[in-house]
Amino acid sequence: MDRIQQIRQSFARLTTANARIPPGSDLEAAFASIPREQFVGPPPWKFFTATGYIETVTHDPAVLYQDVVVSLGTAAPLNNGQPTLHAHCIHALGVRKGDHILHIGAGSGYYTTILARLVGETGSIDAYEIEPELAQRADGNLAPFPNVRVHARSGAIGPLPACDAIYINAGATEPMSIWLDALKPGGRLLFPLTPQSGTGAMLLITKPAESNAGSKAYPAHFLMQVAFVPCIGARVESTTDRLAKAFHNRNGDKVRTLHRNNSPDETCWCAGNGWWLSTEQPGTPQSARQ
Repeated sequence: MDRIQQIRQSFARLTTANARIPPGSDLEAAFASIPREQFVGPPPWKFFTATGYIETVTHDPAVLYQDVVVSLGTAAPLNNGQPTLHAHCIHALGVRKGDHILHIGAGSGYYTTILARLVGETGSIDAYEIEPELAQRADGNLAPFPNVRVHARSGAIGPLPACDAIYINAGATEPMSIWLDALKPGGRLLFPLTPQSGTGAMLLITKPAESNAGSKAYPAHFLMQVAFVPCIGARVESTTDRLAKAFHNRNGDKVRTLHRNNSPDETCWCAGNGWWLSTEQPGTPQSARQ
């Protein structure tokens, strides 16, 4: 094993440990197998900080194997996100061998490659990237995986294939119907629910194994605070103020259910057009709230 492989292995172990994932996981092995330097453009690299980007003073790829956000080297401020955050999210998404995953906001394909490792040869990935340069780079980076298709377009418009899970890496103001409808029974949607400015949070939604055609209740909860670039086509400006107020109340940890196609009640945390988040568990009878 050469020096960079050893560094990458230590990075994978530390990243997954910080995400509270037990050692020896498939996710650790995926992080250990993928050269991050192939996805972030040529050196010198730029690390994102609270005060802006700083350039590395070395061309040694070892510097990339830290829990840092790295510029993708495009004119727009787009990044290869924080490894620990993505490790936590991908683990929470419950990716399994044989799953069909939609990855929306794939960038240059680094985390798509990790998903591809996890689903294995019996699974498949549809990756969506709206930035033409990044979509082209992702297509090249993912060429070794015949079970991955890269789509150079928004993943917020149809059609979308039926899938087991959707992982979104750009901020939306709502759980879009097109995403929820694409999920198979038992499928999972994980995306950043974000206001106009400031931080939002990663929202994990699970489609019930059985659901009625009318009013639907989906188990839902927030994982962590996050900040992401906007998801083009998945933002409703009339909802941003309501989200900002809801996040300002700092009680997002109480969210338990996503409702669709019915009217909000007194348990509503935030509501949009055709959806609302409740602080009650799915199926809680009204009499139990009194």
